[in-house]
Amino acid sequence: MAPKPKPTPSQPPAPPPLEDLFTTLNKHIQASSFTNAVKLTDQILSIAPGDEDALRCKIVALIKDDRFDDAISAIQSSRTPPEDFHFLKAYCLYKQNKLDEALESLQKHETNDETMLLESQILYRLGKMDACLDIYQKLQKSKIDMLEINSVAALVMAGRSSEVQGWLDSFRVKATSSFELAYNTACSLIQRNKYTDAEQLLLSGRRIGQESLMEDNWPDEDIENELSPIAVQLGYVQQLLGRKQDAIEAYVDMIKRDMADESSIAVAINNLVSLKGPKDVSDSLKKLDRLKEKEIQSFRLAHGLDLKLSAKEKEAIYANRVLLLLHANKIDQARELVSALPDMFPESIVPVLLQAALLVRENKAGRAEEILAQFAGKFPEKSQVLYLARAQVAAAAGHPHIAADSLTKIPDIQHMPATVATLVCLKERANDVEGAAVVLDSATKWWSNVMTEDNKLNIITQEAASFKLRHGREEDAAKLYEELVKSQGSIEALVWLITTVARLDVVKAELYEKQLKTLPGLKGIDVDSLERTSGVKRVEGPPHAGIAEMNEEAKNKTKTKKKRKRKPRYPKGFNPANPGPPPDPERWLPKRERSTFRPKRKDKRAAQVRGSQGAVVRDKHEAGASSNQSNPKSNQASTSKGATQSA
Repeated sequence: MAPKPKPTPSQPPAPPPLEDLFTTLNKHIQASSFTNAVKLTDQILSIAPGDEDALRCKIVALIKDDRFDDAISAIQSSRTPPEDFHFLKAYCLYKQNKLDEALESLQKHETNDETMLLESQILYRLGKMDACLDIYQKLQKSKIDMLEINSVAALVMAGRSSEVQGWLDSFRVKATSSFELAYNTACSLIQRNKYTDAEQLLLSGRRIGQESLMEDNWPDEDIENELSPIAVQLGYVQQLLGRKQDAIEAYVDMIKRDMADESSIAVAINNLVSLKGPKDVSDSLKKLDRLKEKEIQSFRLAHGLDLKLSAKEKEAIYANRVLLLLHANKIDQARELVSALPDMFPESIVPVLLQAALLVRENKAGRAEEILAQFAGKFPEKSQVLYLARAQVAAAAGHPHIAADSLTKIPDIQHMPATVATLVCLKERANDVEGAAVVLDSATKWWSNVMTEDNKLNIITQEAASFKLRHGREEDAAKLYEELVKSQGSIEALVWLITTVARLDVVKAELYEKQLKTLPGLKGIDVDSLERTSGVKRVEGPPHAGIAEMNEEAKNKTKTKKKRKRKPRYPKGFNPANPGPPPDPERWLPKRERSTFRPKRKDKRAAQVRGSQGAVVRDKHEAGASSNQSNPKSNQASTSKGATQSA
């Protein structure tokens, strides 16, 4: 047989032209089918590995599909990445909340409006609001959408709400030009304690948002989701205005319907928990559990929620969680969460305050005082709150000297009346009378040198004089009362001056006494004879007779008054002309007492003899007598006990 011919190897099919592939890629991108777009770019790159356009399309499609890790890997796969790839990498790192790395990558890109806008967003997320606002100010001449909205938000977060109106004027826009701008401007009004104006602006913003989104044919659910931040902020304003029940209803309704975005629901849950306080702690803890990461047993906010909420909002949620755990007496869980907070918020003093609260709950007040003092030195610009907390902990634990020492380290409030009163009380409790006097003298000297309309010198001087008089320092008290009389000219201060000087120098007290004005009607009274009288005597006779006559006249007046006759009211359907048979006169008596009552007959079968034939039946009386005779000791004991009770 002839040998068979060898089969020729089949040639692989020719790849489709790149133009056709790019046309298909464009269709996928237009249809937002980013997964298919990524697969097609991989096919293009297998044909043309160095094609920058295909790689750029792949990176953008991965970013649109929220696959940021794959996008960064694709960027790093390029040997010579173009300049705009640094911008794309910075955006991916920003979306992953790797903010420092995003800034570093952005610095490699040429500065333009896009890079400046992304840099401002990164700075906003980092909490560097002043630097963020500087960039927004440079971008005012550029026509960038929503720049005024972001600027107002940054001003509010920076605590510069008073500048909002000036920025709006520079942008030449009104607060009601969009519902987002109305929301941010209302937040600035809340920061300035203008709650009623903020409520009105929020209501206007919600109406504007509903109208504009309905014009764009948004579904009702999407509209409610988009406007959910306004609904939460309205509840917060109602809470600030004292309408707590309305706020609770707004929060509960939003949580139950679960149609808002997750950040708005988180804020609503946190505000509801803070509004309820220690009431129904278990329910509040369950509500906060909705915000945690499901895969982790300990309490940590969900990843998506952690990216959306600001640092202050996250800090408030964690702080409320710790306080609820303390109220629920779950000390171990509270300790675990408190230990993790310093790493989450390294620049905040809230973790320190929570740690002190936990130590106080564990009856370790001394350790709490040490920690508060230590961190007060670490954060000198925030030491005021820490020293106030230390003073409160020490005063409650019975350490007045530590509490007074903490208050003396706060110079801003050192000479305020409330602080002075607290320091004096603490010094007296610590038996440091001299120290209390020094505090009062320092406060008096400070207020005497202050030239303000709201001067508290008279109040401080009066309290200082009262303190020194109470501790036997009459001379110092007299000097202070003299200053009060000269400056204020009040009769009360003059009376106290006379009373104080009378203990030291009676003649001088009499001289001051002459400055008192005489009361009208007391000129003709002899004081000596008035002191010798035995008091007011009861007067009998004419006055009482006059009173009796007045009583008789009043009785006569009451007698002359005639009673008003009223027509009797009959039951419905009753005819007085034909009343019918009279009612039974015995209807209110019990049945046994009525004349018509007949008792029931006794059953004759009750007297029949029971038992075996020939048995003898004894009476109950005889049986009782025999039992008493058989047990005489118990009978005697009971009679003696009864005699004791009757006596």
